Amino acid sequence: MRILTGIQASGKPHLGNILGAIMPAVELSKQPGNDSFLFIADLHTLTSLKDGESIRSNTLSIAAAWLAFGFDTEKNYFYRQSKLAAYHTELMWYLNCFTPFPMLANAHSFKDKSDKLSDVNAGLFTYPVLQAADIVLYDAQIIPVGKDQRQHIEMTRDIANSVNKRYNKAIFVLPEARINEEVMTIPGLDGAKMSKSLNNYIDIFLPEKDLLKQIKKIVTDTTPLEEPKNPDNDITFKLYQLMASPAQVAEMRANYEAGGYGYGHAKQALHELMLGYFKEAREKFDYFIAHPEIIEEKLAIGEKKVQPIAEATIARIRAEFKF
Repeated sequence: MRILTGIQASGKPHLGNILGAIMPAVELSKQPGNDSFLFIADLHTLTSLKDGESIRSNTLSIAAAWLAFGFDTEKNYFYRQSKLAAYHTELMWYLNCFTPFPMLANAHSFKDKSDKLSDVNAGLFTYPVLQAADIVLYDAQIIPVGKDQRQHIEMTRDIANSVNKRYNKAIFVLPEARINEEVMTIPGLDGAKMSKSLNNYIDIFLPEKDLLKQIKKIVTDTTPLEEPKNPDNDITFKLYQLMASPAQVAEMRANYEAGGYGYGHAKQALHELMLGYFKEAREKFDYFIAHPEIIEEKLAIGEKKVQPIAEATIARIRAEFKF
């Protein structure tokens, strides 16, 4: 099964990205019979971030995080979108010519910002078409996404299918969205979904003291230390149970309900848990960040490996246009 995942170079991966996307995707890539295509969508990033140095720094951080969590670049495919831009953008143009305007006008990525059109660039408006090109360029069959991305995969199928119908042949593989209904929303420091844009995230790769400072910012209620507390209403406990063993969760719940256990104690316990849970990944991340040449080498190898696949897809569609 050919599985494809793209990650924007908009910042270092946070706890929500890691628990909700990176770790499940790495496990999926290890299953026999699966080939995983993991790419850094740096062209997409330009819709919101125009600073080249920031994009490069973010690219290295994202790549280091995936490598730290065990993504096997020899078995799978690991590359930057921009290094194969000639293929992605050429195919995007062809798909643009099969994409009706109302489809893009109804895309969530556009509608969410359409109340202030002066802030909407053409790249954001046509974002779903580039995303479709990213997918069908590599004959991807399965796209693991959150519920909020289901629409874009449906759009990809519609666009690709319109091409197939026009030429009465299977030029493009029609991808399927894989949505894990069991993946819960990872709460941020304020209880809302953890997000870079909301600045409510936890960066697990921070030095120990800085990580603790970030955890201490988790919002709590004003229940006094000596009184019992409801763990199910507390953000710290919700984060703790995502990484803890059943026995650890039971012990933490008992501490909350017994009283005499403050939110400060809970945050310290969360900090200690995270340091242990992510110990190996934190060490590997620091190593790769200190050796960017290793990241560059792995990406370059991956880019060379996917190029023939992209070329074959472009050749198929070009043949229909007699180009």
